[in-house]
Amino acid sequence: MVRILAWMPCLILAFLATGCGQQQSVTENTAASQKPSTQTARTDGPEAAVTEFLEAVRTGNDEKANRLLSTVARQKTAALNRSVTPPASDTAKFTVGNVDYVGEDGARVSCTWTDLDADGQPKTDHAIWVCRREAEGWRIAGVAAQVFPGEDPLVLNFEDPEDMMRQQQWVREEIRRRMQKEEAAEQAQADGANGQEILPAEEARETPVQAQKPDGLQRR
Repeated sequence: MVRILAWMPCLILAFLATGCGQQQSVTENTAASQKPSTQTARTDGPEAAVTEFLEAVRTGNDEKANRLLSTVARQKTAALNRSVTPPASDTAKFTVGNVDYVGEDGARVSCTWTDLDADGQPKTDHAIWVCRREAEGWRIAGVAAQVFPGEDPLVLNFEDPEDMMRQQQWVREEIRRRMQKEEAAEQAQADGANGQEILPAEEARETPVQAQKPDGLQRR
């Protein structure tokens, strides 16, 4: 079975493809997030912004999660009628860890996210949230997490949803390619066990897409 380490980036990519239902709801949330409000989430630092964002995601508070995105991310996702907020999960738990500051207005915040897998067993993923300091406080600009074991992390730049859609296509094709390779190997093993001659299979001539590093987000 093809192993996938981080479910959240894949879930975000899947949700990104479906849009968020109604364009009106996206634009209303974006407009509301740009107005002064006494309900503005507390973002004393990047770790607080990530904590507020993950709690909003966990409880399904899409409006609050949207307010915690960077200005560019809100504008770009609204223009394409897309959302980067995955479905809520009342079984999920998370922890926010170390903060790595990048210059004066950037930070990367590590976290763990634990939820139940398809078999009902707890599964913990590790991710790094990319934050940007704006006038209203720290905001979420993207996330990086290792999707396939032993490979570079997949970076989702919320400020470039079109690139996220390309990442989605690559993940889908890569999972399919790996599954086909595993099936071919299993079939070859079965044929060998049955005494059939095994012909060498030509390796797929695909150039793997190298995921960007977490600091690959463009600095403005």
